Amino acid sequence: MTNSFRIERDSMGELQVPAEALWGAQTQRAVENFPVSGRPMPRAFIGALGLVKQAAARANARLGLLAQDIAAAIESAAAEVAEGQHDAHFPIDVFQTGSGTSTNMNANEVIAALAARRLGKPVHPNDHVNMGQSSNDVIPTTLHVSAALAVRRELAPALDALAGTLRAKEAEVGTVVKTGRTHLMDAMPVTFGQELSGWRAQIEAGLERLAASAPRLHRLAQGGTAVGTGINADPRFGAHFCQALGELTGCPFAPAHNYFEALSSQDTAVELSGQLKVIAVSLMKVANDLRWMNSGPLAGLGEIALPALQPGSSIMPGKVNPVIPEATAMVCAQVIGHDATITIAGQSGNFQLNVMLPVIAYNLLESIRLLANSARLLGARAIAGFKVNPERLAEALERNPILVTALNPVIGYEKGAAIAKKAYAEGRPIREMAEKMTDLPREELMRLLDPQELTRGGIKGGAGGGG
Repeated sequence: MTNSFRIERDSMGELQVPAEALWGAQTQRAVENFPVSGRPMPRAFIGALGLVKQAAARANARLGLLAQDIAAAIESAAAEVAEGQHDAHFPIDVFQTGSGTSTNMNANEVIAALAARRLGKPVHPNDHVNMGQSSNDVIPTTLHVSAALAVRRELAPALDALAGTLRAKEAEVGTVVKTGRTHLMDAMPVTFGQELSGWRAQIEAGLERLAASAPRLHRLAQGGTAVGTGINADPRFGAHFCQALGELTGCPFAPAHNYFEALSSQDTAVELSGQLKVIAVSLMKVANDLRWMNSGPLAGLGEIALPALQPGSSIMPGKVNPVIPEATAMVCAQVIGHDATITIAGQSGNFQLNVMLPVIAYNLLESIRLLANSARLLGARAIAGFKVNPERLAEALERNPILVTALNPVIGYEKGAAIAKKAYAEGRPIREMAEKMTDLPREELMRLLDPQELTRGGIKGGAGGGG
């Protein structure tokens, strides 16, 4: 913005507004009142707010409440906001009034200014753009709409792609046998396919969790206006609005079952954030497993080699680090932190309105964006390209004393424990020690202790002791 100004007026009086700004007095007051973080509301939220205003204009026109020419101009201007053509004119900080009134009025003023230019006559931000609406139903509605669209357009496809990458990797290395680990200690063998199938099942369950939350996310507060009674809105407005928004987005939006709940609580946002936290926990598990398996290459597990993406040290030449899993783990920690913020904010529904809506929207959308980007990177730049180290795997399997577990039904637990301890103490293969300490023929031992055979089953569950 330049240093030239114009004078704008609102119910509180006059103030200066940058000459080229599309916003008016109420937005300017908010800009001056909230110089907190320098972070404006997310692009996804402003885009959804544009769609909300577009759908509202369409609904009001269909109800005969708004002149067709004004409605068309508002729709056109709101569509530009939805597309991101005017983001520079949405400067208000996330940390603002808890209802998000400032951001709602920001949209009303910008859209009114754009619509007035098209028509060549005044369009009022409150009487026309905000017709039948209140910040108290617009902002909760926009929160739901922005989150629903971000999940559908960004996160769900990213998780689906990650699950597909895992499925392809299972097919590629699925039969390779490795030492299983419980408590980070050697355990019975598994195949890479089995291990990766566990990761894939976590990601697929995350998709199922998102789908389970969608019906509540699609229920919107619009039509409740100020306190849930629908004051100043046509009783038919909520349904017409949702129909229009569905036309614009392809999502099955519908009016909330109870407007008082929709305005005063953000339980659905808290629910969705909880699902995002679970997905973050799943991704962190996968990322940390990859880091352990890649550790070394000499003094660690060295089971796999992740793609070398960049030098790993400014002082140690040749060092390469697991940068993508590390970045993923940091994202997951951030998302878990966002969930804590959203949980606290969700408790701030005082009587008829939640008063931490902007920070809920910001953190929810940031979690969705970060998880989507990380899921894509983890699949494409870590999992898809890792290479298995068969020699290291075979060496560990050969010396794994826990293979003796397979002999329990034949020789008993106590005898098996004695064999395992002695094999470990002497650094000798379990087959060799079992042959020495039992009467079982070599051929029988080879059959019973075959690591490949010991991995059969497990995908659909099984029985047995822990540890």
